[in-house]
Amino acid sequence: PSDREGGSGSSCDKWPLCHIILQRQSCGAGTPAWLCSQVQSVVCKKLSDGSTVPGHFCGADPKAPERQRPCNTEPCPPAWVIGNWSECSRSCNEGVRTRSVFCKRKISASEEKTLDDASCSQPRPKMLEPCNNQTCPPEWVALDWSECTPSCGPGFRHRIVLCKSGDHSVTLPTAQCHEATKPPTSMRCNLRRCPPPRWVTGEWGECSAQCGLGQQRRSVQCLAHTGQPSMECVESLQPPGMQQCESKCESGPTDNPEECKDVNKVAYCPLVLKFKFCSRTYFRQMCCKTCQGH
Repeated sequence: PSDREGGSGSSCDKWPLCHIILQRQSCGAGTPAWLCSQVQSVVCKKLSDGSTVPGHFCGADPKAPERQRPCNTEPCPPAWVIGNWSECSRSCNEGVRTRSVFCKRKISASEEKTLDDASCSQPRPKMLEPCNNQTCPPEWVALDWSECTPSCGPGFRHRIVLCKSGDHSVTLPTAQCHEATKPPTSMRCNLRRCPPPRWVTGEWGECSAQCGLGQQRRSVQCLAHTGQPSMECVESLQPPGMQQCESKCESGPTDNPEECKDVNKVAYCPLVLKFKFCSRTYFRQMCCKTCQGH
């Protein structure tokens, strides 16, 4: 056995056994290289196969103690820290995917400091790139829904559904799109309840009498909200379709026989005379000839 020591990197090629000085870095988990230390130790190795053997085979001299010294004392240089790529923005027709890229310096095992991009000496890796460049197959494209028809009560909304090319630039025959995946073109809708039917009246007509009391009429209809006739109006709320009216007489009684005459429409002048109504202005006007002299 030999007691000769070989330094780090020494071959000890003249001896079957020798001391080898080994150097290793001592670092805790996650510790940056510039916070590590070097540890130097001496072991006895067999030169034929490099296996470690007990120290007494290398001589009686005691093994040199381990020594430790700091190493890599300079801070680590800034470096690019790159995140994972995101999902592609499109499944076809060329989408884009992105990732985060920051220039950082390691401060401790659990701390990093973000620096400006100019602090990193290497060119910045790309942050986005195209993806899924293949052409999309034809697909259905639905336009906007129409208004609900009718405007109240149960109704339907409609829309147009077209078969389009993958980039939506060309309208294709419907046979080129899968019929099973076609969106619906109509749907039920019911925005609000319809108002109930109501009575609708027309304008009053002319008075039936040219002079004095008479009657006038107007139309009264039950109409639904659509304007169609209905039978569902409340009967007790029906407005009157006839009312009494009075027309102003243009002239009073006269003693001129040619101008004084009974109104043709009035057939009750003999009764006016019988019941002595000629003293009343209205009846004297309507039955001028009959009431003359009475």
